Amino acid sequence: MFTKNIRKSLLVVLIVVFAISACSPVGNSARKEIGISGTISISGAFALYPLMTRWAEEFTKIYPDVQFDVSAGGAGKGMTDALSGAVDIGMVSREIKPEEESQGAYWVSVTKDAVFPMISNQNPVLEDITQQGISQEVFTKIYITGEITTWGEVVGKPEITDKIHVYTRSDAAGAPEVWAKYLGGLQEDLLGIGVSGDPGLLEAVIKDPLGIGFNNLGYAFDNGTGQAVLGSVVIPIDIDMNGSADDAEKILTKEEAVDSVASGFYPSPPARDLNLVTKGKPSDVVNIFMRWILTDGQAFVGEAGYVSLPQDQLDQALKKLD
Repeated sequence: MFTKNIRKSLLVVLIVVFAISACSPVGNSARKEIGISGTISISGAFALYPLMTRWAEEFTKIYPDVQFDVSAGGAGKGMTDALSGAVDIGMVSREIKPEEESQGAYWVSVTKDAVFPMISNQNPVLEDITQQGISQEVFTKIYITGEITTWGEVVGKPEITDKIHVYTRSDAAGAPEVWAKYLGGLQEDLLGIGVSGDPGLLEAVIKDPLGIGFNNLGYAFDNGTGQAVLGSVVIPIDIDMNGSADDAEKILTKEEAVDSVASGFYPSPPARDLNLVTKGKPSDVVNIFMRWILTDGQAFVGEAGYVSLPQDQLDQALKKLD
């Protein structure tokens, strides 16, 4: 009888241990808390906005009592809003500056994308550009020094005198900052007509056969077709400066863009990590949401057209949230 009771007790203990284990987080997965509720406000980079809205949608499927207020307005606004306490999370598509960290900016990188140079599919030298590509040096002479002003100069045909209409971003944002960094300058060094936001800049280029601009990966390509947005063309960057757009330098689809960035072939910058910023270490529901992004939420990165970070980088980010 005594032995039988011991066996029963051991069985009960094993059942309890198994039940606790089944409810515990596996690996690095964010804990599925019971009764989580609240509102999370987020603003900032256009680059992260499409993926963030997807993350918010998926998170509320698990935690229906959590509500989100997500808006895009540029990385500068995201940082300002986060530091001032206007939002819980700022989306910032550039490196975090030391002076921002000294003001309390606490950040983790959550995914990666890149900025791509764009022109209209009605550009007068489109065929030459797609065959030759444009080098970093030429982009610099268009955007920073202003030494190159015609499309004929770009492709080596001086008889073509069509003026280049240069477009840039008017808002403080990550895309122009990282594009300028690639060209050896700052956002304020970029020449051109300022247009607010990714959608506005792309629209300006599509409508102007002589225009040139740049867009984040998520806006350069159509989510439905996977091709460059109708009316636009991604300019091949002549990375090896051999005067020809090699096959690897030609990016025609979102899949090719993601692969180029993920492999490291596409230059960095203009490839870059995308970050989430809070004022101090996040707590409560914001912490849970950010942990979910770094674990279960990574399942949506690839299908949304972004590039996953290495697992060790994600693990380091998780440790910052402990």
